[in-house]
Amino acid sequence: MSWDEDGTPHPLALRRTGRSELEPDRLPEMRELEVLGWEPAPEDLRWVFLPYVWPPADRTWIPDRSTHWAVDTALDGHGHITGVECAPLPEPDLRDLDREADEALAELGLPPRPRGRLWLLRPIGPFTTLGAVLDHLDDLAEARAVPARPSAAFLALARAELAELAAPEER
Repeated sequence: MSWDEDGTPHPLALRRTGRSELEPDRLPEMRELEVLGWEPAPEDLRWVFLPYVWPPADRTWIPDRSTHWAVDTALDGHGHITGVECAPLPEPDLRDLDREADEALAELGLPPRPRGRLWLLRPIGPFTTLGAVLDHLDDLAEARAVPARPSAAFLALARAELAELAAPEER
């Protein structure tokens, strides 16, 4: 289990460089990989560890060259929108997002994520979507009375089940 610190991004990502004003899910390389069966790793904090424990053959990453946007909406006294302003999220706000993830990982005994990566995962085992794998992990956690939240018990359950799903021929 690792963050593949010394690994290289997916080859499709190497064709593009430079900052983009697009959000992460709108990057052309992200869309190309989705067509090939890759799905963005969930951003929900309870799954922060997922790329770390996902089987290496079924995970990849691309450099995060996206822009995260802050949207400010102005309303009148009746709740009608009178204006919308978008601006790139300031660097301190981006660091706050990383800090939350790093704190959650530290509580699990895992190292921080490498900066500047967007993780993509492929469904494993009999599942055809990432959502189906996550639902399976949630169901398994419920059946074993393990709260489906960032905890040592949930991490261990997910790690073991993902390893088993990735190697069904060894059963």
